[in-house]
Amino acid sequence: MRLFINALGASAGGGLTYLRNVVPHIAAHPDVEVPLLVSRDARTLIPAASNVLVIDPGENAHDNFSRFFWEQRQVPALIRQTGADVLLSAGNFAIWKSPVPQILLSRNSLYTSLDFAHDLQRRRDYRLWVDTRLKGLLARKSVQRAELTIAPSEAFARELSAWAGRDVIAVHHGFDRSAFFRDDGPLPLTIQEKLKETEGAVRLLFVSHYNYYRNFETLLRGIALLKARYPFRQVRLLLTCELVPGKNPGSYSTREASTLLRELRISSDVVQLGPVPYALLHQVYRSCQIYVTPAYTETFAHPLVEAMASGLPIVASDLPVHREITGGAALFFDRFSPTELADKVAQLLASPQQQSDLQKRGLAQSENFSWKVHVQRLLELIAPLCEKR
Repeated sequence: MRLFINALGASAGGGLTYLRNVVPHIAAHPDVEVPLLVSRDARTLIPAASNVLVIDPGENAHDNFSRFFWEQRQVPALIRQTGADVLLSAGNFAIWKSPVPQILLSRNSLYTSLDFAHDLQRRRDYRLWVDTRLKGLLARKSVQRAELTIAPSEAFARELSAWAGRDVIAVHHGFDRSAFFRDDGPLPLTIQEKLKETEGAVRLLFVSHYNYYRNFETLLRGIALLKARYPFRQVRLLLTCELVPGKNPGSYSTREASTLLRELRISSDVVQLGPVPYALLHQVYRSCQIYVTPAYTETFAHPLVEAMASGLPIVASDLPVHREITGGAALFFDRFSPTELADKVAQLLASPQQQSDLQKRGLAQSENFSWKVHVQRLLELIAPLCEKR
């Protein structure tokens, strides 16, 4: 089997997580050859393998739209040159005239989320609203163009299927416990210093770059309520980003979040660690007591699995995806209610027994996710397309 993977869209966040985990497992199958089209920034994450041919796109693919049109022109020719049997499009958008059967990986819920559209209108970010609408049209057509579309969760598969009018198959993303906990090297000195300053406090953790759909503002308001509720007990929120311009990928403005820090007087209660090297991220998880996520839309949420594997009880916004991935091993709150968020955190703080129960259930649930199983299922879906061709 010769599987052409178009992964030019994997440039940050979940896309890179997917790429760094899936390609080595596919490469472990000696009967599979992988021509891999990937950006120059991402190619350093791909371990060398004799059956993986990394293709350099050159300087022709930059922003999403120019990359899309570049792909439409160039990828079919690359597929023919490499003699591929099947195309795996890993970046939400299909190749319109693929010369071989195509599987589409769709993992962006922003195109289907009404909450995101309303949020952009509230923020008057009309440029991003138009950008998302146009990409949404391409994403919907992509689902209709591909022979098969795969989503990372049952909840998102149902949402995507209703939106695009085509059947969508759910294949859970995975988790590699041994790889995640492997690196015991020291954290960067600046992060060590910030963690030291919070010693003795209850540490809540949220792992994300700043963006709108992760709903930071609800979380910050919840922290202000917790501060008022526990005037003599330190509660600190740790973020793996900085709420300042130019410090996060994308065009999301941090103005509203940074303004809230000042208005709510919680600047000292929110510890902005900045980006943490992924190989060392497990040390930050294990330094905290509770993981919290207020996201109002998700497709899988890798940090939930990482938090469960690290033994953290979880407080999460009440989304079908969050319930599915945690297997119920969390406390849930209305996604736009800071009061409910604060109540659930307070409930956990008041009950060591409940914390222990959620930790045990979360550890067991994290065992259900495997990149090896994900790749096996992926290859099972690809094989009939090869035979059909």
